[in-house]
Amino acid sequence: MHARAVAATTTALVGTAVLLSPVSAARAGDAVEPTVIAHRGASAYAPENTLASIDRAARMGFSWVENDVQRTKDGELVVIHDDSLARTTNVEDVFPGRAPWKVKDFTAAEIARLDAGSWFSPRYAGTRVPTLAQYMRRVDHNHEKLLLEIKNPELYPGIERQTLALLGNQGWLDRRHLGRLIVQSFSADSVRIVHGLKPCVTTAFLGRPSVVQLPGYARFTDLINPSFGSISASYVSAVHGLKGPHDKPLGVFAWTVNDAATARRAADEGVDGVISNRPDVVRAALSAN
Repeated sequence: MHARAVAATTTALVGTAVLLSPVSAARAGDAVEPTVIAHRGASAYAPENTLASIDRAARMGFSWVENDVQRTKDGELVVIHDDSLARTTNVEDVFPGRAPWKVKDFTAAEIARLDAGSWFSPRYAGTRVPTLAQYMRRVDHNHEKLLLEIKNPELYPGIERQTLALLGNQGWLDRRHLGRLIVQSFSADSVRIVHGLKPCVTTAFLGRPSVVQLPGYARFTDLINPSFGSISASYVSAVHGLKGPHDKPLGVFAWTVNDAATARRAADEGVDGVISNRPDVVRAALSAN
């Protein structure tokens, strides 16, 4: 009985260490520099949220990528930022009579027909909107780490449970992968649901709660990820002063930082991570800071 209790305690401690490693790794940047996250992949250089974009990030040497997940009419999870397909695909040409071309109104098979690369550059003609399953396999193949945003959860009831189920099926909820995964959302309710369903998953809230509100958020999120223009060194310090649901200091990943001067200011304000469309520009600025 005693041996089983010790083993259970050891397993729990190891699991906690694994799940906190994204935040811990970022906080280790206090002595070096913030982690750089490629926003929607290397989205200044390849069409956002595509396999090409995360491949480009990998070739550039970035281990962290960010993406967005939404759901099709027939229940497939796909990787795309907007709730409409119009900006980043040729949906208006392929399905001209179906405005406003919302993701939720198209089946996965219909979305798979769309060109998600030509809008960016002729070089990427024929690039497709990936399913989340395809995306996760490519992230794993590239040995990358993922900051996954549940987008517009109010449009997709139950998307948190579905996303976690898919992550589990893809092997991303095992001990080897948990340190490479953060799930975030602009919806506090969505982040709270993810934490409640899978406390082992590192979570982040997208936004800037007031300092007074932060203790409430610290009950269910490990990071506060605000827009860079909304924060200050004192705010970052206030976030760091609180411990999250896993008894570690909260982290801060700021977005979207695309130039050297802003990257240096972000580092000076003490953020743990910088989310960028131009991760190479940010990396160079931070390395020289």
